[in-house]
Order: sequence, then structure tokens, then C-alpha cells
Amino acid sequence: MSAAPILITGGAQRLGRHCAERLLDDGHPVIVSYRRERPELDVLRGRGVITLQADFATEAGILDFIARLKDITSSLRAIVHNASDWAPDSRDEMAGANFERLFRVHMLAPYLINLHCRELLDACGEPQRDIVHMTDYVVRKGSRKHAAYAATKAGLDNLTLSFAAMYAPEIQVNAIAPALIMLNEGDDEAYAEAARAKSAMEMVPGPGVIYQSLRYLLDNRYVTGITLPVDGGRHLR
Repeated sequence: MSAAPILITGGAQRLGRHCAERLLDDGHPVIVSYRRERPELDVLRGRGVITLQADFATEAGILDFIARLKDITSSLRAIVHNASDWAPDSRDEMAGANFERLFRVHMLAPYLINLHCRELLDACGEPQRDIVHMTDYVVRKGSRKHAAYAATKAGLDNLTLSFAAMYAPEIQVNAIAPALIMLNEGDDEAYAEAARAKSAMEMVPGPGVIYQSLRYLLDNRYVTGITLPVDGGRHLR
């Protein structure tokens, strides 16, 4: 338990929301960023979560978020970079703009937040402080339809190494690289069966495995600069 809050970017839904709720259950105050209003945010606010709207698609939006974050807290126990955009590649005149947006969301936002919010982590007062980057299994193999997504997530994976070296020994910096963790609403059984067949574990595990991985990193004082794969053994297929 920490008096300093844990920041989760993109914490309004799916994995981010699950981790926010589990951290609350464990007694941690939580701040989440979100892109647009969702009913789930009211539930989080009802539990005491501080929510901050953020536009990570522009540098100005990222810097504005950092300024407002510093207005509401003087310290952070950890930063979990979960904000993401699963946008497919564009083959028209918008291809470059699409890549630039994904670069800002997946790389520039974590880069600037890590740089400008170090003082908040330093002010935590706890013996352990963490930065966790949520990358992706596709970093290892690329993607036929999401090349820009895979490339910018790979850049985030590399930032893990740079910031781990830069911030050691005071702050630990690690990454979690999930494969498919949970289904989307509307996915049929044929899709679920195909998804299960891609991993050696033959399952769609649900978001709890991501929180277990995050908890491991938050609780271990001797781990930094690693990417923790959570993919059910896809590399064995």
C-alpha cells in the first residue's frame, strides 16, 4: 500500500480499468487518464479514482496532461503506460498521419511523461518506484495489417531499456508484452477458437494475468529493464 497514487494511462476500459480496480482493492490510490467519456469512468470515480482526460495524439495534448497531473498530485508511486490505439495500417493519403498518431500515443507520450514526471516519482518517499510500459506480443514478429502499431510498440519496448538504464537504481522501468488476453464484445466462438489455437496454453486467459504480472513488477525490487511476455507460449507454435 502506498499513499502516493499510481497513474494508469488509458485506464477507462479493458486491461487498464481491470488493473485500476485491482490496485484499488489492494489499497492503492489511483489516477487514470482517458481519451473520451465512458460510463465505466463513473464507476471508477465512485470508488475514488481521479480521472484526467488526455489527448496523447498531439504533443500539446501530452504536455497539457502533464501540467494538469502535476496540479492534482505532488507524487506518484508508479506510472503504468497503458494508453494504446489498435489502428490498422492505412494505404491512402492518411498513412503518414496514422503512423504519426500512433508514434505519439505509443512512444512520445510515455517518453515525455517519463521525463517530466520523474520528480513526482522521486517525491514518493517509498523504497520502490516503478514505470511499466505495456507493449505487445507483435513486437517480436511484426504485423501484416498493423505495421505502424507494431513498430511504435517496438519503439516503446526499446524505451524500456533506455529509461531503465537512465533511472537506475532509484526507479525501476520494465515492460509487459501481452498477446490476446480478452475477447471483444461481439467476438464469436469461431474467433475465440482460432485465438485459443495460437498459443501453447490454448486459452484466452482474461485480464487477471496482466494484473498478476504488474503486481510482480511492483513488488520486486530487483527487476529492471526487462520485458515480461504474457502470451501463453505463442513462440512455441
